Amino acid sequence: MYSEDLVKRLASELKGDTERAVLLWMYDPAERDATVVRQALTGNVIDLHAATEVICSRTPSQIQVFKQIYHSKCGSYLEHDLEFQASGDHKKLLLAYLTKPRYEGLEVDRMMAEKDAKSLYKAGEKRLGTDEKTFINIFSERSRAHLAVVATIYQDMYGSLKKAIKSETSGYFEFGLLTILRCAQNPAKYFAKVLYKSMKGLGTDDTTLTRVVVTRAEIDMQYIKAEYQKKYRKSLRDAIHSETSGNYRTFLLNLVGH
Repeated sequence: MYSEDLVKRLASELKGDTERAVLLWMYDPAERDATVVRQALTGNVIDLHAATEVICSRTPSQIQVFKQIYHSKCGSYLEHDLEFQASGDHKKLLLAYLTKPRYEGLEVDRMMAEKDAKSLYKAGEKRLGTDEKTFINIFSERSRAHLAVVATIYQDMYGSLKKAIKSETSGYFEFGLLTILRCAQNPAKYFAKVLYKSMKGLGTDDTTLTRVVVTRAEIDMQYIKAEYQKKYRKSLRDAIHSETSGNYRTFLLNLVGH
């Protein structure tokens, strides 16, 4: 009707956090993921934290779709960009998580889960040093339902698997493993915590706040709000309202809903 690109027009009319949030919202969910990861890996500031969060918190089918969009939109393979920016065990985990097929159903082989719990114990807390390869294989090959059962069995036999990961690994590798595990157990609870941390203390981490609200709005926002209320005794709406202002606040609150 107007012979101009709506996205370009929005970019020229908006600025700052509002512009970033609205422009990200203009894509569909898979395109948003591809855009966030591309910016995180090739922008002025490399943000491996954001790239790891998106990759490790998505389901195998979501990953397949956004990988294809990443390639068609950006002209390069996500794996190649990760090869260039990530390193060590962190890189190995992400590449395995992106390429290995995983079951998405709820059925779990309990004997196999018990075997995995024992393998993780032997690879970490039981020995001097850590066998990172075992952690990478189990966390990149098993379904979410399976990993959740592994964590429960581990808890019964040896204590907290999260604590084991924290004591045996570090840096982005630790963050990737914990993200995979937390999203296997309860993705909404995981994102509620990420949102809380983005608004805690002095100043707000608007990049994280925008990324999570915009990318989860059409996925599981109702569950995230419920988990936020349960854990922090405050509604997510109230938290966003008190930590943001102007058009940016209005836009985020519209996405979060009532």
